[in-house]
Amino acid sequence: MMLDRDWIAARIPHDGAMCLLDAVAAWDAQRIRCTATSHLSSDNPLRSKGRLASVCGIEYAAQAMATHGALVCADDGKRPRVGMLTSVRGVETRVARLDTLDGPLDIEAERMGGDDNTVLYRFTIHCAGRLVLSGRAAVILDAAQAAGFVAQ
Repeated sequence: MMLDRDWIAARIPHDGAMCLLDAVAAWDAQRIRCTATSHLSSDNPLRSKGRLASVCGIEYAAQAMATHGALVCADDGKRPRVGMLTSVRGVETRVARLDTLDGPLDIEAERMGGDDNTVLYRFTIHCAGRLVLSGRAAVILDAAQAAGFVAQ
């Protein structure tokens, strides 16, 4: 089964132009590696004044984490839980902008720990073998339900 952009968009909360990932290159129970070329698109929805800041890579990583959650749940036969990014730590950027990079992005996320309600990931983004962005992110699962919010 090809885990392409259509497969990803059907399983994460973002679709259309906001689904930034092209494909899942590899995954297991602890990690995922995805590819993306949407940073090169002039109509990338994260662009501001025609530019795509390197910190927008955090959204690429978050989408890889959501995709990983969907894969792990599918492997367990469960419905994917909705997650909300609650914090990022130790973020290091090595470039000012993503739209100036020439090739595809390689986005990697590794689950470092968690429990029934939270997950902690470490993430990196590379382009042509060069580290572009790295950091850690915490995700709360089913945050809207826990807070008593109901989706409309």
